[in-house]
Amino acid sequence: MIRVTRILYPTDFSSYSNQAYFHAVGLAEASGASLTVVYVHAPGAPESPSHWQSQLEQVRPANPKIAVSHVLLEGDPATEIARYAADAGIDVVVIGTHGRAGADRLAMGSVAERVVREAACSVMVVKLPKGVAGAERPIAARI
Repeated sequence: MIRVTRILYPTDFSSYSNQAYFHAVGLAEASGASLTVVYVHAPGAPESPSHWQSQLEQVRPANPKIAVSHVLLEGDPATEIARYAADAGIDVVVIGTHGRAGADRLAMGSVAERVVREAACSVMVVKLPKGVAGAERPIAARI
């Protein structure tokens, strides 16, 4: 059986990534792993990096036994997530997906899909349950 000691949970603060959060926390509890929460800030975005750092610091499991750290990166999300996972010796990335298909996926791209291709470690892709509508804009951007 694979031993999981380090979990990476990338978030864009959307309902899609929030769904992945529950899986990441559950896996951390079951395996005794640490959890790293990461947000990748796009250069030139209207919000400052300090805004996103503040949002990151609020993401904490209710279980105090889970060691959690927060990382703010800058650049292309998929590239930076895969690079960080390799550099930090992450065992598994738990990432949410919008689940777009067809022309929407081609036009919008998929960070989760690129992370699956680029990451050196395992990647768990989590989607919202069928029939549950997700928010199109990140929650933090609407606050």
